[in-house]
Amino acid sequence: MSTHVAFTKVLTTVALIGLLSALYLLLVRPYQLRWGATDAEVRRPMPGDGLSLHPTFLATRAITIEGTPADIWPWLVQMGYGRAGFYGYDILENLGSPRGIRSAEAIAPELQRIAVGDPLPLSAVARVVVHAMAPNNYLVWAGQSGAYPGAFTWALYPVDARHTRLVSRIQWSHHWAPPSALALDLFTEFTDFVAVRKILQGVKGRVEGRVEPMARQNIEFAIYVWSLVSPLVAIGMIFWRPLTWPRWLAALGAGLAWLIVWYAPITMGTGALANLVVLWGMYQGSMTSRTRTTSPHIAERGSP
Repeated sequence: MSTHVAFTKVLTTVALIGLLSALYLLLVRPYQLRWGATDAEVRRPMPGDGLSLHPTFLATRAITIEGTPADIWPWLVQMGYGRAGFYGYDILENLGSPRGIRSAEAIAPELQRIAVGDPLPLSAVARVVVHAMAPNNYLVWAGQSGAYPGAFTWALYPVDARHTRLVSRIQWSHHWAPPSALALDLFTEFTDFVAVRKILQGVKGRVEGRVEPMARQNIEFAIYVWSLVSPLVAIGMIFWRPLTWPRWLAALGAGLAWLIVWYAPITMGTGALANLVVLWGMYQGSMTSRTRTTSPHIAERGSP
């Protein structure tokens, strides 16, 4: 590969990533940081707000649950890795958990006793502590390092005698060094919404007696993974195959599909369809470039 061709491929890839990043920052991020929350809920002070000074990541998300705060509270108290799970994508969040892969579908009395200062595992390698709590009101998790460790707040606000708003607020600041910390922060930046939205929906389903089958949960998770892998593969094709407009547009389409599948309010079926369209576009881009590459040789073999 000549230096000129390599430079062109790098430039077009940077342009592609820059365009997708701009769409995320301008359109997607403002939406995902306040999914389900009202203006009043976004502005409302919440317990744990002082744990992160001028956070660069501040998300307030909410869902309405048919139940009282007393109905919801036990499900929040028992959350955690190696505990009741997180009611989200169990295949990832509970991998290796000593209590099994499936999040709890019932209240576990032995997991109801927690106190301020107790450690709470988020995974096999990460944990927070219980920073503050008020039964049937709020539960605050906090990081364990730094002057401003960030906060994970779950709060309950009654709407009427039968309905409650479960509001999640997550706040922390990005670490720009070392590279490993930045990589983890970027991973959290993009995946936090998918995880927290599913947790909120999982709590709602359990309180209301509608636990999602794990098979459906796993299919949805596979669709998300597929939509993430597709643009990575498409970008790889830009580097390892001849650069063409169809191939670049296929990569752009894969990136747009990723943003739509992960962040737009669409159904699982629509997400699967978007992934199929992307796969077709990538195939067409590959075939178009292959035809252009091989056609001169075909003409040469057919000439007298």
